[in-house]
Amino acid sequence: MHNRPRVGGGDRTLPQEPIEKRNKEALPEFGGRRKMAAAEKGWCLRELLRCFYSLFFPGLIVCGVLCVCLLIVLWGIRLLLQRKKKSGSASKTGKNQTVIAFFHPYCNAGGGGERVLWCALRALQKKYPEAVYVVYTGDADVSGQQILEGAFRRFNIRLTCPVKFVLLRKRYLVEDSLYPHFTLLGQSLGSIFLGWEALMECVPDVYIDSMGYAFTLPLFKYLGGCRVGSYVHYPTISTDMLSVVKNQNVGFNNAAFITRNPFLSKVKLIYYYLFAFTYGLAGSCSDVVMVNSSWTLNHILSLWKVGNCTNIVYPPCDVQTFLDIPLHKEKTTSGHLLVSIGQFRPEKNHPLQIRAFAKLLNKKEAESLPPLKLVLIGGCRNQDDELRVNQLRRLSEDLGVQEDVEFKINIPFDELKNYLSEATVGLHTMWNEHFGIGIVECMAAGTIVLAHNSGGPKLDIVVPHQGERTGFLAESEEDYAETMAHILSMSAEKRLQIRNNARASVSRFSDQEFEVTFLMSVEKLFQ
Repeated sequence: MHNRPRVGGGDRTLPQEPIEKRNKEALPEFGGRRKMAAAEKGWCLRELLRCFYSLFFPGLIVCGVLCVCLLIVLWGIRLLLQRKKKSGSASKTGKNQTVIAFFHPYCNAGGGGERVLWCALRALQKKYPEAVYVVYTGDADVSGQQILEGAFRRFNIRLTCPVKFVLLRKRYLVEDSLYPHFTLLGQSLGSIFLGWEALMECVPDVYIDSMGYAFTLPLFKYLGGCRVGSYVHYPTISTDMLSVVKNQNVGFNNAAFITRNPFLSKVKLIYYYLFAFTYGLAGSCSDVVMVNSSWTLNHILSLWKVGNCTNIVYPPCDVQTFLDIPLHKEKTTSGHLLVSIGQFRPEKNHPLQIRAFAKLLNKKEAESLPPLKLVLIGGCRNQDDELRVNQLRRLSEDLGVQEDVEFKINIPFDELKNYLSEATVGLHTMWNEHFGIGIVECMAAGTIVLAHNSGGPKLDIVVPHQGERTGFLAESEEDYAETMAHILSMSAEKRLQIRNNARASVSRFSDQEFEVTFLMSVEKLFQ
């Protein structure tokens, strides 16, 4: 017999409701609360959608109106520029002359890019002597005549027709010192404003960017109505730069504090990918693309994707002038001269040359090599480059080699030729150099080249000629020191053989070859 609960000790028991009945009564109450919550959520969702639609369609209309207004403004600007172009291209005889403009803000710098500019102008003037030639420049401290005299003094190039120099006063917008962070983006945006200034000053028929400012191309093509071409020395961004950031390697364009921070590395990688995408869009506007090496070609094809109008046009090197130097004897009997040719820019990595040379001198004491002298020859574009030279001088002092290292800045062409005629070794240390005109000049002069094992030197220049060695490649500081010691310890006959091979291989980089390939490439711009 089961015990039942009692109340007040009495014998009567409370009636017990079945559990199923109680659950049935509780469930409707719980289900009601759920229905109410779902109804509230549905109401909120409907209100959000109603708010979104009430804002979306008016916003879409406003955006559409703004886009139409922007297109009208841009079209109006284009018409004004076309009118300005027609009035500017009319000659004194009443005939319209073709205006050919080169965008080269640093045309007085004296580097390999400037040699391309003057040789390109000379080639076009020979074929189209009746055209008007314009160079957009930011060199305000010299006159146009002084710029032309500098081109003759440095490169032995004299133009046959007049050139109009259009002064750009906002060149500071593309100075890297103005953008300590986000340098690529800052310089590219600055180039758009600089290009706008150039377009307002002169609207050409044919526009050629000869310095790598790709973001000016859509400006001149779509607003100026110009036929546009570009000669690319070095892509503003490359897949190699992306890999450096992705692998968190320290470089001159990838600071150590970023490589140590995974989050900052990811952010910079995203920034680089976005920039590479917009850079590719800007470059794809070009009607004609010329690149200076196989290395540059590979990167431009992957970024700009304009293979149907892209050609390799090796930069012009005055090889004939250097080929006049006789090779029948060693260049010096009192010691060996090592030279470096290149602008004093950070990517040229001149500190590596000085440190490797200091190591070589330490080896010299042990191996009793003859006296050695390192001469760094290059151009300074601005105060930043001059500051860089001073830093290199201090580095030489810190390493104790200041007596054996000399700096020659913006020297005349004849002096450059004299140094190359006396040099035994020509040094080059830039990682992924796009081409390397200085390397070709060294080889033509009979100087044995020791270049960086990457980029254009590896793919196009320091390559075997008919199966024979034409020079040497290295990467690290130790590699350079050891290879220099090896070259200097070779017999004069062995060095002469390499010098002859190098000379025989450089004819494909001559001024004449450049003129032929350049004119063939730009022919589309004049049809």
